[in-house]
Amino acid sequence: MNGKKFALAALATAALTALVCPQGRAARRTEKANEGDWLRLAERYPLTASSANGERLSASVLARWWDALDDELLPELIVRALKHNKDMDAALARVYEARAALGIAEASLSPTVSLGGKTHRSRISDNTGGTGERSGHRLGFDASWEIDLFGRLRRGASARRADLEAEVAGLQNVWVSIAAEVALNYADYRSLQARIDIMERNVLRQEDMLRLVASRRAAGLSDGLAEQQARYGLESTRAGIPPLRSALEAKSNALSILIGEIPGSLNDALASPAPVPRPKAALVTGIPAETLRQRPDIRMAERRLAAQAARKKKAAAELAPQLRLSGSVGFESLNSGNLFSPGSQGFSIGPLIFSWPLFNAGALRRNVRAQGAREKALLAAYEKTVLKAAAEVRDALAAYGQENLRRQSLEAGRSAARRALELAEDRYLHGLSDFSDVLGAQGALLSLEDGLAANAGNMTGALIRLYKALGGGWAPLSPEGRLQPISDAVKHGR
Repeated sequence: MNGKKFALAALATAALTALVCPQGRAARRTEKANEGDWLRLAERYPLTASSANGERLSASVLARWWDALDDELLPELIVRALKHNKDMDAALARVYEARAALGIAEASLSPTVSLGGKTHRSRISDNTGGTGERSGHRLGFDASWEIDLFGRLRRGASARRADLEAEVAGLQNVWVSIAAEVALNYADYRSLQARIDIMERNVLRQEDMLRLVASRRAAGLSDGLAEQQARYGLESTRAGIPPLRSALEAKSNALSILIGEIPGSLNDALASPAPVPRPKAALVTGIPAETLRQRPDIRMAERRLAAQAARKKKAAAELAPQLRLSGSVGFESLNSGNLFSPGSQGFSIGPLIFSWPLFNAGALRRNVRAQGAREKALLAAYEKTVLKAAAEVRDALAAYGQENLRRQSLEAGRSAARRALELAEDRYLHGLSDFSDVLGAQGALLSLEDGLAANAGNMTGALIRLYKALGGGWAPLSPEGRLQPISDAVKHGR
């Protein structure tokens, strides 16, 4: 009789498994199809850039783009920031949390086994037909296993796995942002240094001119107006230096915070002036659409969407029957002295518990609809992320191109302003014009030189933003599509 019951249970299990398998395969096909949505969106918005001597962008260039900027200190600062930045620590902790949650979800697919025991002594009243005192002892293993016929537990584990991948992408996104922020602040710092140097050199030049004008006035060759004009021109230039020094200090403090150190700790390292970092080679000639997959925020949005798709399928599986099998094996005896003797051995298989939620006022079906609505919201967010990525790349390319055109005009204007100042000074010294021409030429030259120094920082900043927009700053995807740079850190810790 027991054999027949077991056979019927096995037959029912096999039938339910046959029913669920096609659904599982369809679900896997759906998840697989979602993987490439980003590429179709990216192909609708091709990205190109033009340069006379450029090369096609490669993943290896994106991985360590700061090496292309030809600066000795910048790579060191970026490495220090990636090791010690507090946002990196927080992002890595979220990865560990997601990894633990995945382990919990995967554990639910396996049987649970526990070791338990009990001992008791009792006496039943003689007036109720008791037979005196009795003892009992038991020690054994109890096991329980939910048979995941309709994929409820598997979908939960899939969702947690996608959550982990999203957090890894989030960690990489922090990586990209930190590298870019360090580089942007460093480029701004060097640009401010250059602008301060220009101001100070102009102060020296104007001081010389003021002494010359004062001596000409003392000799009766010039009036007081020229001297006062020279003086207010000098003071105007001096007044431009303190705001630049204040901004310089702010950039130094920002860099210190990014590398996880107290403000001011980089003052000595940054004290020696250096040029604004510039790329060794020309800008790329083409940016393939699939390069956008380098962006961790796209990967993160993609994985969040995949996680929600799995949660929707898990909610649908909640409508299906659930089976749970339990059993035990161990020793049981009335006498503790022979508890472990062969005759005390025993086991049980079952019960096989079957449950099917037939009525819950529509709560489970409403949950399926709610999960589907969340999936649609995440799909919209994912598509927006791809569009935003394309826009950021275009913005950076446009900024770089326009700053390059501006640089050409500034260089031509600076050459003309230098010549104009020479002519104005010569005409003033020979009494052919008043000092206002000199003052105007000084101001024009200072403005153009300052503009060129700022332009150098702007061009480098636009290039850094381009690398950031392309997801640069972490190792590229492997041929299998796996995320490489953080994998060891995720597995072994930092």
